[in-house]
Parts: sequence; C-alpha cells; structure tokens
Amino acid sequence: MQIIAIFLASILGLFGSTLSRADEYPSKPIRIVVPTPPGGIADLLARLVGQKIGENTGATVVVENKSGATGQVAAQYVAKSPPDGYTIFIGYHSTHAMLQHLVAKLPYDPDKDFVPVIYLALAPNILVVNPSVPARTLQELVAYAKANPGKLTFASQGIGSTGHLGGEQLKQSAGIDISHVPYRGAAPALQDLIAGQVSMMFDVVPLSKEHVLGGKVRALAVATKQRVPALPDVPTTAEAGLPDVEAGAWWGLLFPAGTPPQMVEWLNRETKRALSAPDVRANLENQGMTLYLGTPAEFSAHIAAETKRWGEVIRKAGIKPE
Repeated sequence: MQIIAIFLASILGLFGSTLSRADEYPSKPIRIVVPTPPGGIADLLARLVGQKIGENTGATVVVENKSGATGQVAAQYVAKSPPDGYTIFIGYHSTHAMLQHLVAKLPYDPDKDFVPVIYLALAPNILVVNPSVPARTLQELVAYAKANPGKLTFASQGIGSTGHLGGEQLKQSAGIDISHVPYRGAAPALQDLIAGQVSMMFDVVPLSKEHVLGGKVRALAVATKQRVPALPDVPTTAEAGLPDVEAGAWWGLLFPAGTPPQMVEWLNRETKRALSAPDVRANLENQGMTLYLGTPAEFSAHIAAETKRWGEVIRKAGIKPE
C-alpha cells in the first residue's frame, strides 16, 4: 500500500506541476518552426501570427525556418520536441496530407506525433493556361483535350506538389490525356507557361494573380467551392461541372503530441484574435487567401479528409512512394 501511495503521490505531483506550468503559460519565448525558407507564404503567416500574438499578449514569439526534404526536416524536429507549449509547427498540405503517400518511410507520424491547433488559411489553386491555348473556359479546355489527346501539357512545382496532384485530379475527373512536366518550384514553371513552353498549370492564387490581371496567362477556374474575392470573375471548377477538382495549399498550427490542452486552447484563441483583425483579414484575402480559424477538432477533421482524398488521387495516378 505504501508503494501505491508513493506512486499516486508522484503522479499527482507531476499533474500538478503540468497544470502550474500551463497556468503560467507563456513564461518564456515561443518558437514557430516553419518548414520552408524565409519569404514564402508559410513564413509570412508565421511571422504575422507571431507579431500579432506578441502585440496582443506581450508574449515573445520567434520564427525559426528549418527547410529541407519538403518539410520533413522541420516536422521531425517538432515531433521530437518537448510537448511544453513552446515549440509550434506550421504544418501544411505536404507534411500532413501528401507525404505519407509519397514517401516510403517518413521520419515522423503525421497523426500520432502532433496535436492540431488551428487551420489558418488556404491558398486555392487556379487553373491558368497560356493565351495561345484555344480555350476560354474549363469546358472548352476539356473538349479540346479530348479532341487532341496527349497534345496539352501541364506544368507543376514538382512531383507530389499541389500543382501536380491538381493536374492528376483534372485528368481523372474529366477523363482527359494531358502530360505532366515537373519543375523545381513554382517560379520556373510559371515562367515557361508564360513563354508558351507548356500549356497550363495549377498554381496558387497569390502567385498567379498579377499574371492573370496582366494578361500574361488566362485563368479558367479556381479549384475551390467558392469564388475567390481577389479574382471574382473567375468561376470555380464546380461551376464548370467538375466539383471533384478541388486543390490548394493550406497551412495550420500544430503542437507536439502530449502538449497540455490549456496551451492548445490558448494558442487557438490567440491565433484567432491575431488573424481576425479586419485589416489583417482584408490584406490576406486581397492576396487570394481564404482564412478558416476554426477549432482544433475542425482542423483535425480537415487533415483527415485531405489525407484520404490525396491518397486516392495518388493511388489512381500510379505515383509510387520513393
């Protein structure tokens, strides 16, 4: 009985210590680990969240970029970090919905190693074509592709990117034969699209918006359920009769598994407050972003749905894990 009493006392002491730390949270600098280099959308979101949380709460929030292996380096680092609420991961579509279908053995478990906190934002994919392509609507593009199998090409940011899988989704949903041309990143792919070296591309709205408005590429559809305020005249893929074609880049905040619920609740609440400011929301939406900012459970459900959807697309396309 004495041994049991000592064991219970130790457990209660540990629990009490955890609660105490949670009550004092945050008492030291918080790090947001970004899996991509400085200057990208993930980095922009992380710095915006950190700045606003600091202004609203007085907490010190620093951003740390750990790029490499399409996000695996940063994801592994955070997965193995102490679950004390001071290391946050800005995960995205690749690290939490795609890589598990494309990589034979990930150095982390997307489901078991993280606690979803909040779904930040979506940058919808937009289907853009070179102006020489004889199609002004998605329906016309599908008809042209069916009449000319194998003639059209679609660029992507690389194997397994949203541009690649968006193109595969279009092939599967519309039943057309178009050839994939992978690049090392969005910039060279878009450059060749403008030059007419490739026919089309699924790119995110924030990166293609100015080229669309400038007439360098023609926008046929946004791959999302609702039109994007930044390009209100561009119809959705659902309006064009292909509701299954839905793709985009998304980002959210996650803690290492085991982080106390009080800290999850705090970060969710303060992130909502940070990004719900009218000027912040308007600025992001004008760039082509869609903000979500729901509950941890809603973000968890989103990750599960995306994981299932992209797994099916990858399997049907015959893309094998490397």
